[in-house]
Parts: sequence; C-alpha cells; structure tokens
Amino acid sequence: MLKLTTNYHSRATDLPDLFRDVFAASEGEEEGTLIGALVSDLLATTERDDLMVSLALDGDLLVGCILFSRLRYDQDPRQVFLMAPVAIRTDRQKTGIGQKLIGFGLEELRRRQVDWAVTYGDPVYYTKSGFQPITEETARAPKPLSMPHGWLGQPLNGEAMKPIKGPSRCVSAFDNPGLW
Repeated sequence: MLKLTTNYHSRATDLPDLFRDVFAASEGEEEGTLIGALVSDLLATTERDDLMVSLALDGDLLVGCILFSRLRYDQDPRQVFLMAPVAIRTDRQKTGIGQKLIGFGLEELRRRQVDWAVTYGDPVYYTKSGFQPITEETARAPKPLSMPHGWLGQPLNGEAMKPIKGPSRCVSAFDNPGLW
C-alpha cells in the first residue's frame, strides 16, 4: 500500500542514496553523484520554512521523493517553491507513483498557501501534473538556464498565470550554475 507523507526526518539519511542511485541509472554516475550531493546539501543547509519534502513509501520501502525549496522574488509578495529534484526508484518507474507524489506535494504546497510552483525538467512529463512552459518574462530563474524549454511553472492559488516580478534567489544548495 503506497503511503505519501511529508514526514521525512526519520528517512533523511536514506534520501541522498535514493537520488544518487536513480540519477546514476538514468543520467550516469557523475550526475548521480552530483544530485546525491545536492540532496545532502539541501537537507543540511536549508531553513525548515524554506524546504518541504514529500515521500512515497511502500510499507517501509522508500520508493520516491521530491524536494521543494523556496525561491524568493524580493519584488513580488507571492510565495514560490521550486520542485526539484524528483526521484522514483528505477524498479518502480512508469507505475504512476511519480504523478501521485507530485500531486500530493503540490496539494501540500496549496495547503501551506504557496502561490506558485516551478520546476526545471522534461516538459512532456511535468505538463501531466499541470506545469506549463514559462519564460524568463513569466518567472526569472535564479541562474541562467542551459535548457530554457525545461523551465515550467503553475499557479497554485487558482489565479491566472500572471508574471512574477523581479529576479529570484534560490536556497544556497541550488546556488550553483552547473545545476541550471
């Protein structure tokens, strides 16, 4: 039975390995090491109010995880969170767990009165959960994007997609141009 939760503290030490293994399998060992280190850094350095973690558990087995971290737009009062990275165990991919976990995480952000979610990834996959391609005019990324077509967003508050004003700042773990 799949359980979705934001209570990750007892599993925090397992999360970097999950991301390392998933990304190594799909993108290569170097990418796996980079993303595993990113997750360790996010968990260690991000303020509690600036981080939300969603887990998918099958019994006691960790099968998926998403990290959401705050993006600050000093010229705009809306709350914005970045959904990244996302990992589903390789032996559980293509079973719907990823979409369920994304939906759960976005609903939890809505419950916390977050106005917007953005992500940086495969448009074909993430548009299934309501993300739409956006431009830098809609919401500026904190660093130059190497693949601008992968910059996606969605309002979570029921309002129309109105541009977010000004430049953005990410949490320190994402303050690395190589991740963008």
